[in-house]
Amino acid sequence: MTDLLSKLEAIHYRFLEVGNLITDPAIISDMERYVKLNKEYRDLDLLNIIYKQYKNLLENIQSSRAMLESEKDPEMREMAKMEIDELEKSKPVLEEEIKLMLIPKDPEDDKNAIMELRSGTGGDEACIFVEDVFRMYTMFFKNVGWQYEIINSSEGSVKGFKEISLSITGQGLYGMLKFESGVHRVQRVPETESQGRVHTSAITVAILPEAEEVDFELDMNDVRKDTFRASGAGGQHINKTESAIRLTHIPTGVVVECQDGRSQHKNLAQAISVLRSRLYQAELDRLHNERAAHRKTLVSTGDRSAKIRTYNYPQGRITDHRINKTMYNLGVFMNGDIQEMIDSLKMAENAEKLKGNNL
Repeated sequence: MTDLLSKLEAIHYRFLEVGNLITDPAIISDMERYVKLNKEYRDLDLLNIIYKQYKNLLENIQSSRAMLESEKDPEMREMAKMEIDELEKSKPVLEEEIKLMLIPKDPEDDKNAIMELRSGTGGDEACIFVEDVFRMYTMFFKNVGWQYEIINSSEGSVKGFKEISLSITGQGLYGMLKFESGVHRVQRVPETESQGRVHTSAITVAILPEAEEVDFELDMNDVRKDTFRASGAGGQHINKTESAIRLTHIPTGVVVECQDGRSQHKNLAQAISVLRSRLYQAELDRLHNERAAHRKTLVSTGDRSAKIRTYNYPQGRITDHRINKTMYNLGVFMNGDIQEMIDSLKMAENAEKLKGNNL
């Protein structure tokens, strides 16, 4: 039995086991466990299908070889040879597909996410670029059918945003967006530049998996809550009442503000969600750094101080420095057509994982 077949066989038996478990009344009554097992069952379903395809392929190769050895008729032997050749050609293609499917999935990949965009070096121009990147991402969200809601924002002195945070919901979301964390650098002539000189500015993007209560237990006794009047746009109601919320996690000093909701209750719920996600991300970063000590990662998702991408307007190019990929379609890229870059980063991660798993 091949290593691949033995791995798939173990998955097949686990698939059958989970199938029985999710029909057990004791499991159904435990909603948390039932949801986890149901998700595992769906994840194993495709692997179970490909297991049957691969097993069938190997059995057909074996039976065709047996026919070739025992058959005396020249025409039948020729047919067996042709069938073996055809099956042997399809075998490595299927095996590569299986290897990709066997790559361990990041348990956070299916989660919703919190996105935080902050201006860095470059003053007003950095604030303007925050708005440009915010527009780029929200157009991408629309293309893939994701929903988003602004949690908090702080406007720039001239235009754009000093920072803006949003919660995003959709399928397979964090797994697609996690590579966007880091420093995004822009090179262009700013709107505020009268001499026509190209300036370099930077913003930071942070993508946090949205933590649920089962992921991270937040003790509200460790949290100080302050209310204040919201600033900026939002109408009379938002500015006259103390609807804005500031939460401070005393053990770590992490501070979260939410003021874009129209009620204190909604802002509090969003602030708790963001705080839990930030603390959960800090724990994930710690685990990531421990693993990184043993294996250098090409496609980093942990260090948000690392320069990951440059947007060069005079040359119309985008360069991702982690995978040395350059694209010359800046206009459509900034209009939300970023799927090719995300796919390339995902492929680089998969190639890395394949090496690490010796598949």
